[in-house]
Amino acid sequence: MAELTIENLDKHFGAIRAVDDINLTVADGEFVTLLGPSGCGKSTTLGAIAGLEQPTGGRITVGKTVYFDGARGIFLAPEARNCGLVFQSYALWPHMTVHDNVVFPLTLRQVSRSERKRRVEEALALVEMERFQARYPHELSGGQQQRVALARTLVYRPEILLLDEPLSNLDAKLRDRARTWLAELRTRLGLTTIYVTHDQVEALALSDRIVVMNGGRIAQIGTPQEIYQKPADGFVADFIGTTNFLAGEVAEAPGAGGETTVTLPGGQRIAIATERRPVKGDKVTLAFRPEQMRVVPEGPAEPGGSVIRARVTSHAYVGGRWQIGLDLGGSPLRIETSEATSAAELSLWLPVAGGILFPGQTHAKSL
Repeated sequence: MAELTIENLDKHFGAIRAVDDINLTVADGEFVTLLGPSGCGKSTTLGAIAGLEQPTGGRITVGKTVYFDGARGIFLAPEARNCGLVFQSYALWPHMTVHDNVVFPLTLRQVSRSERKRRVEEALALVEMERFQARYPHELSGGQQQRVALARTLVYRPEILLLDEPLSNLDAKLRDRARTWLAELRTRLGLTTIYVTHDQVEALALSDRIVVMNGGRIAQIGTPQEIYQKPADGFVADFIGTTNFLAGEVAEAPGAGGETTVTLPGGQRIAIATERRPVKGDKVTLAFRPEQMRVVPEGPAEPGGSVIRARVTSHAYVGGRWQIGLDLGGSPLRIETSEATSAAELSLWLPVAGGILFPGQTHAKSL
């Protein structure tokens, strides 16, 4: 295991900056996820670490080994980097048994026969696939193939593990089980790991830290709780989980208690506690998670929050919960509730603490 350091990493394809000045340190034994939409640069960054992509500039080191240094003209070949890479497609040899797939990296490294036998048994036991050594890939489920691919990577004991969307080819239920299994495995291994995904649930469930990427750059780095509860901007708030955005204008600047009063479309007002210091008249966007908004009876606002009225546009039963779509002056909202409703309008309680205020109104129509 070793610490990974990425400094000022760039990768250009002509005029396109696929990776733009990435700086990241991953501690020894840390599990870090690169998360973002397609085209954000996460897989290109992973490829640069593995040596499958030659960066335009910057520096990558693992421990004391320099993988890449643009200024010094250093580019270590992929086979010279002690990285373990699990592809999205698993890339198992179809004509080889499970045993032969897993032993293959050790054969290439000319490991002794007795040591190969011991390591293969150890790796297959780690992924709970000992009973399937004689089977071929086509005789395995998708989840089993994923485990074999991981065993084949772990068998030669890499310094750093790179996982490129390894669960994306599994169906929803199998992906959920595989995620639980992978979380247990990472705890046992304690291996420095970079995980690439566009699935926010995977990122939140597995990671020590999440690196949210957008347009080739890092939008935010933080723990799952920090990323979810305190997104740095509207993009992160919109990409991680479900967020309701409300366009508004500052009616009263923060007072002694730090609360800002915002006027929403149609003249309704809410109060929100924010670290930002907007001034009266500023155009802003408020962000609330659906779980922060509660349906309440008409009447005075409960302490610690404000009440707004919104028009019901849709409702759908999703198993034990109802998803309600609403409209507030052109801003779409979505909430979940245990109670069905036939009302044309609903009163919603929004907490003073918990919502986030962003400057401008560029994110108000992102849903």
